[in-house]
Amino acid sequence: MVSASPSVPTIGDPSLQVVGVLLAGGQSRRLGGGDKCLLPVGGRPMLARVVERLRPQVGRLVLSANGDPLRFADFGLPVTPDPPGRSVGPLGGILAGMYWAREHAPDARWIVTVPTDTPFLPRDLVARLASAIRTPTTIAVAQSRGRVHPVVAIWPIRLADDLTDWLDAGNPRRVHAWLARNASVAVAFDEGARSLDPFFNVNTPEEAVMAAQLAEEFA
Repeated sequence: MVSASPSVPTIGDPSLQVVGVLLAGGQSRRLGGGDKCLLPVGGRPMLARVVERLRPQVGRLVLSANGDPLRFADFGLPVTPDPPGRSVGPLGGILAGMYWAREHAPDARWIVTVPTDTPFLPRDLVARLASAIRTPTTIAVAQSRGRVHPVVAIWPIRLADDLTDWLDAGNPRRVHAWLARNASVAVAFDEGARSLDPFFNVNTPEEAVMAAQLAEEFA
């Protein structure tokens, strides 16, 4: 893993403030529709498992979701929709998180985004991503088993205006495309070939069954 530059705060420095942004845009079409994050895994909604793992790692936590926010009322989280005219998938959620952080957590310098269908996120996710930050504009992205997970990342909030301009100019709406425009570093989360992929996500009924089985072992 790449060490952070001395000029950039480390996770132990109180000047590093991170807002956690839970991306809840998946509609679970292969799982019958609705909010995928509310589907139960081992008797608990996937969202509850993600919140439990991420909350201790960040200063504030916000849910990025469109539609009626009351469906998430049981979780006691602020909910922020995509900015008007910019409902463009994950990039819209990332931008919404940046905007929310600028308004509600003005001392924060980064957001960390995670999808809400990954119930086994590392409990040291933020620390390990933050340790790879080289400059104030570096994006640190998670990687496991040779695959980059572009929506599991730490994003400098100062890039909000750049992302806004990128979307408004009609550029590609894929996260990979905007990542390629900026300085980024991949952080490996490989704990061995036999270990659980911490970014295992649920998209099908079969994966939901597998997640329930894994939940018993990796609670």
